[in-house]
Parts: sequence; structure tokens; C-alpha cells
Amino acid sequence: MGYTFFRFYEVPSTTPNFNGITFSGAYYMRKWVAADAEVTDSFRTQAGQNSQLLFAGGGVRFCYPASRALRLWVHGLAGHSHFTPKTAYGSESALGFEAGAGIDLRYRHSPFALRLSADMVGTRFFGTTQYSPKATVGVVYRF
Repeated sequence: MGYTFFRFYEVPSTTPNFNGITFSGAYYMRKWVAADAEVTDSFRTQAGQNSQLLFAGGGVRFCYPASRALRLWVHGLAGHSHFTPKTAYGSESALGFEAGAGIDLRYRHSPFALRLSADMVGTRFFGTTQYSPKATVGVVYRF
């Protein structure tokens, strides 16, 4: 779980910044491949109204365990996005995808690690396609 900064390319010339939280889980079937799931919920105030952008998806993660303390990974997810408040420009729900990479830095033999990740989130709201960057910093618990 961790803090997320999300720059949403809503429509041309409108790119609000959202802050939120990301929860993710991965089940490693092999040392280098995992089933991956993630939920990101981000918020901001826009034009005097509270605004929320939610993405939930699942997919696959490929990992390179460089050492006991360092794990590099890439992932791709597909899922559902939801944007509020409701607008006259289209549905508040859309299919979404996410692709990105990250690094997990483990401290000695602890089950905890620091995660840094960067992703591109794709959605299609308001009759236009958005490609929005997302950065996350958080804590990983491995068991």
C-alpha cells in the first residue's frame, strides 16, 4: 500500500493533479512471474466540487530479483475506471489499463520493503482517450 500522485489528462488543456492511495497484491507462481491486482483511489477538489478517480484492475507482473534486497518488476493490468462527479460529457465509468515498472528495496532480512513505481494509466472518458502518468511510493509486506 502507498501514496499515489496521479496527473489526469482529462481533456485537452485540462490536466488536474490527484492525490490518493494504492493497494496492490501479487501472488508469485514462479520466482519471476505473478498474478497482479491493484486498486488506486485518488481525490481532488475541482471547480469547487470533490472529484474522485478510481482504477481497479488485474493482470501479470514479471520480476527480476537482482539480489536479496533489490527486486525490479514490470506489470500490465486491465480493469475498470470510475470518475466522479458525473458530467454531461459522458459516462462516469470506462475500461482502463495500466502498464509500468517498479523497484522494491528490502531492508536486510525484514519482510518489509520500500516500493517505488511509475505507471501509465489509459482510460476513455468524455469521448476522448486519456494517457495519464501515476507515481507511487509505499510499503510492501512479503510473506
